[in-house]
Amino acid sequence: MRKRQLNIILVIFGFLCYNAYSQTNCTVPLPPVFTLVSVEPETGKTELKWTLSSSPDIAAYILYTYNDGVGMSIDTLWDPLATSYLLTSTATKYFSVSYVVAAHRLSDTQGMPGCTSPLSNALTTIFAVADIDTCNKKIKVYWNSYIPYPKTVIDYSVLLSINGGSYNEVAKLNPGEKFFTLNDFSANADYCFVVRANIEGGSFSTSNKTCLLTKMQRPPSWINADQATVNEDNKISLSFSIDPLSAITQFRLERKIGPNGIFQEIARPSLVNNSVIITDNQADVNIINYYRLSALNSCNIPITYSNLSSNLVLDLERRDNELNLSWNSYKEWSGGVSSYSLFINTGKGFVEKEVMQPTDTLFKLGYQEIMYEVTGDHVCFYISATEALNPYGVKGRSKSSEICITPTEIITVPNIFTPNNDLVNDFFRPVLSFTPLDYHLVISDRQGKILFETKDFNASWDGSQNGNPHPQDVCLWFLRVTTPTGKKISRTGTLTIINNR
Repeated sequence: MRKRQLNIILVIFGFLCYNAYSQTNCTVPLPPVFTLVSVEPETGKTELKWTLSSSPDIAAYILYTYNDGVGMSIDTLWDPLATSYLLTSTATKYFSVSYVVAAHRLSDTQGMPGCTSPLSNALTTIFAVADIDTCNKKIKVYWNSYIPYPKTVIDYSVLLSINGGSYNEVAKLNPGEKFFTLNDFSANADYCFVVRANIEGGSFSTSNKTCLLTKMQRPPSWINADQATVNEDNKISLSFSIDPLSAITQFRLERKIGPNGIFQEIARPSLVNNSVIITDNQADVNIINYYRLSALNSCNIPITYSNLSSNLVLDLERRDNELNLSWNSYKEWSGGVSSYSLFINTGKGFVEKEVMQPTDTLFKLGYQEIMYEVTGDHVCFYISATEALNPYGVKGRSKSSEICITPTEIITVPNIFTPNNDLVNDFFRPVLSFTPLDYHLVISDRQGKILFETKDFNASWDGSQNGNPHPQDVCLWFLRVTTPTGKKISRTGTLTIINNR
């Protein structure tokens, strides 16, 4: 027993003084070749592998940690055929660890210590660490290079497990690479990474398991641009609905002018009851403005965008008695456009004139269709769009700004009529292209005797006086009207009666 204890003490002394030296009757053996170091990700244990020393009479293999040229023994395997070892250590969870191995031979002289080979080549565990970038929604994984000796590293595999699931390869990188970026991830999930060096001959070295919880503000999965509509103050009112499960409270509103413009920030609106409602007081309502709302993370980086919205712009071109109305299609409702409606105000408030198909952007209107409805000093129009079935239960509505024209005010007075009951030109009445505010018509003979008088612009003279036909003659007429625009017009002329009954 005492002999065995002495041998153990001497062997340990040889381990600590790992630099080989010759003992009496002990030839220093050749070192083994260290072939692999690999970490078991789930247990944290480290697997060490080496080849046998080519020297005879090897009694044991000594394992060391290795740092700055100094080895610290960690265990001795009294098995001359040992080529592997599974080391239990927590160190590889926190940093990379280097290892070497040496062969030990007993002395030929009884009672003398044996001798230990020089240290083998060093191999180092792969230590991986993962960092989360919540601002850019990225995860970066870093690791140290595996020593490519005695076998070459072919490439690196990055393995990923989510919420305890199986590991899947998400990247394969060149042997010179030492980091990988995962460009997207799900919030509030456990992400674990393992890096594996794939070595020639089919072996591989695996890193520790590095995990993190992707805890961050839950971004909205959707932002719906409800509408962009011109309000009563001739400003563009905007409304957006936000995913109610979102934890984001910061938003950015952007506008661009025309389809080829560049989006520019115009406001940082507040979220109220899962909605953003804001008025753009600076926009020109007579040009097409495009809007989008983005949710900002804690680093003021947009992570979710709404669909686009745009105001409607109505144009009117007048050609003689024809009015051509045109407008832009409403932009990007999630449910699409259900219909367009044209509204008209001839002096008594806006009323719906026409409902059109969602593909329509043009409507033609003859002025004669509305001229007798005109009672104001302007005829005004606006177009309204209604959203079809929206996936978020929001039904958008948008109206354009108003566009107006001055009414056509034409007075035409015939100078001949034939009240002979042939149903052709039997009645005399001035023809107006409007409904007058005031009207007074007087017809007299050449001696100034009044033959007909009315203040009803719809009334006509049948050529009679007190029920008797007036003889063929030349009469005088006087007309005074007030037009819808407030213009007072007075006119006189002559009227010839022919073939009166």
